[in-house]
Amino acid sequence: MLKLFSLLFLLSTLLFSSTTKSYDFNLIKKGVDDNNTLLVVGGIQGDEPGGFLSASLLATHYEITKGSLWIVPNLNFYSILKRSRGTYGDMNRKFADLSYKDPEYNIVQRIKSYIKDDKVKMVVNLHDGSGFYRPKHIDDMHSPYRWGQCSIIDQSNIKTEYGDLEKIASDVVEYVNKYLMKEEHRYHLHNTRTNEGDKEMEKTLTYFAINNNKAAFGNEASKSLRTHERVYYHLLALEKYMQVMGIEFKRKFKMTSSGVYAAINNDIYISMYDDKIKLPLSKIRNYLKYFPIKKDQEVDFRASNPLLTILKDGNEYTIQYGNRRLSRLKADYMEHDEQRPEFEFLVDGQSKNVMFGDIVEVEDNFLVKNDNSYRVNVIGYTTASKQETNVEIRKSQIPKRFSVDKSGDIYRVEYYKKDKFAGMVLIKFKS
Repeated sequence: MLKLFSLLFLLSTLLFSSTTKSYDFNLIKKGVDDNNTLLVVGGIQGDEPGGFLSASLLATHYEITKGSLWIVPNLNFYSILKRSRGTYGDMNRKFADLSYKDPEYNIVQRIKSYIKDDKVKMVVNLHDGSGFYRPKHIDDMHSPYRWGQCSIIDQSNIKTEYGDLEKIASDVVEYVNKYLMKEEHRYHLHNTRTNEGDKEMEKTLTYFAINNNKAAFGNEASKSLRTHERVYYHLLALEKYMQVMGIEFKRKFKMTSSGVYAAINNDIYISMYDDKIKLPLSKIRNYLKYFPIKKDQEVDFRASNPLLTILKDGNEYTIQYGNRRLSRLKADYMEHDEQRPEFEFLVDGQSKNVMFGDIVEVEDNFLVKNDNSYRVNVIGYTTASKQETNVEIRKSQIPKRFSVDKSGDIYRVEYYKKDKFAGMVLIKFKS
């Protein structure tokens, strides 16, 4: 059945608003705030996508039905965007002494305040580590000097709620190992014994949490795995930590390698200018030309995922998803009209009311009804008559290179009022 649908962000009840200048991290609260809150941190090191993507999926693809969950998916957002472990040094070594002159001082102070919050009873910090941790040396990639595939504690216990750190981490390890994709991926407990004089580990986020009487754990997935496989193991561990704390949830995807991959890569969107432009990003082209950008202003946008942002570089705007560049928009600077009218389309012969930001699903053809107040440009469509309204248009009449997506199914219909850009509608032909 044909349908017209507005491009809603259905992944979550959350929308993440920002501008092209924003690199601050998000704190996302889910469930009902109480005194038994789990704080999950991803992205403390910007070259560990398994960690920050896992925290992001926790924010967008989980519904908390009981308990309290706080998520920071992008703690070191600037380093994530730069694909750097730490643009200004390793942030996970800044939790002991830190000069107020350090560029990340305010970020570290802010996350410290959340860790110390009386509601927070447990902290889990997500990492991607090298190789495969093994208690005994097997070879260079499987040894006590590797960090991948382990649950990390700084000491065996502390005198606080959930203070039996070794028992909890061991339970997490046992749970994850029930669902291994390969035997090599087996998890192990790694006690760093930080309080016995490990000066480097004394500077870390988890040890700061321990010293503030909070149960704290690190979870490491191996960098030898593909990114979505790392996310799979992180999420298994997180689900066990939630279970330990009595936090209940519903997950919006299957906990399989392919299910996690789809959750990461599908159904991601970004919306600009109060939803007058909305772009599906899962298969977006690497480069879109002549994109209507508001003249002399920052690009305000909303995203379905906290790892999505827009970065300005001259007259090009990069849509970034964590450390992945999804697309570049070549700006066509112009004034924008602020009205939000409704228009009539014929979709496969049926009348449909359309607003800016909608995606119109089409089987065979569509027709844009003429509105004398606006000029319409169906990007890529040309005819001898140059008429683009009151004429049936089929997919075969628009060259694929003008599509928004790599599959050649989605096309832009742009509206202009005199010299001002008014808004955009997308046509999505069914494959």
